[in-house]
Amino acid sequence: MEPKVNYVVVGAFVLLLGAALLIGVLWLGKTDYRGVYDRYEASMRESVAGLSVDSTVKYRGVDVGRVKAIALNQSNPEEVLLTLDIVRGTPIKTDTIAVLETQGLTGLATINLTGGSRDAPPLQALPGQEYPVIRTGPSLFFRLDEAISRLLSEKGLTKLLTDMDTVAKGAAEILDEENRTALKRTIKDLADVAQTVAAHKAQMEQGLNGAALSADNLVKVTTSLNEQVPVLLTRINKSADALRTLTDELAKTSKAVGSVVNDTRPELEQFSRQTLPETGLLVTELRQLAGTLTRVARDLEREPNALVFGRPPSRRGPGE
Repeated sequence: MEPKVNYVVVGAFVLLLGAALLIGVLWLGKTDYRGVYDRYEASMRESVAGLSVDSTVKYRGVDVGRVKAIALNQSNPEEVLLTLDIVRGTPIKTDTIAVLETQGLTGLATINLTGGSRDAPPLQALPGQEYPVIRTGPSLFFRLDEAISRLLSEKGLTKLLTDMDTVAKGAAEILDEENRTALKRTIKDLADVAQTVAAHKAQMEQGLNGAALSADNLVKVTTSLNEQVPVLLTRINKSADALRTLTDELAKTSKAVGSVVNDTRPELEQFSRQTLPETGLLVTELRQLAGTLTRVARDLEREPNALVFGRPPSRRGPGE
């Protein structure tokens, strides 16, 4: 006997499985391995050749998202609408600018986000906008193309030719006969200077070698001074300490001498008042005694007998 199938349970299971798959697809469409994306829009007024769906979106060179869709603006054919999925948490500010950049020679393009100051508020969707709109800036190739177009336009080309004609006239005025003669003279003088330098090359080399030798000697002298100056300073410090000690000793000795002089001042005053006059009299008497002794010594030399027999009487003269 075959078992009965409960079609209600099977139907409910199929519905639940389909709903789960749908939710999973929707979730995976908004997330990847890096997390949840926020969606933004941007419009560009230049060619987006090389940019495709799933192209990289970078913030200051760091991968932060991808291009979700590329389409023309139906209300303005000069603009290309870009839908960008950017990792949630990326600091997209009101002053953030999206710029189209071409990668090397491959021609592949990416969207690079620049700007975004710290104090600027986060970018929000304005009324009537489905997603926040990031401002865009011209790419390098777009700026070059505009510059070349302006340059090659009729007005630009005319102005360029006029400027070139003005420059040519100015050069012709500068390079007149007198200036050309002066320029030739200057070139000749430079040639003479070069010949003079070449003629004295050996002397210059000797001078340079002598300068190098002098520099080496100066380095040696400096090294020697660096080695000897500390020793000399140490000796000078020791001499200064010894001189300071000697000065202190002399100060102490002078104080001691002063004390001795103060102590012996009464005796010195008495010596100068009494002893010195008496000493002077004694010296005078000694001088007189020395004179007397000198005369006696002379008499003894003339008449040695006088010491024993006395002096003989003096002889009388004629008629006495």
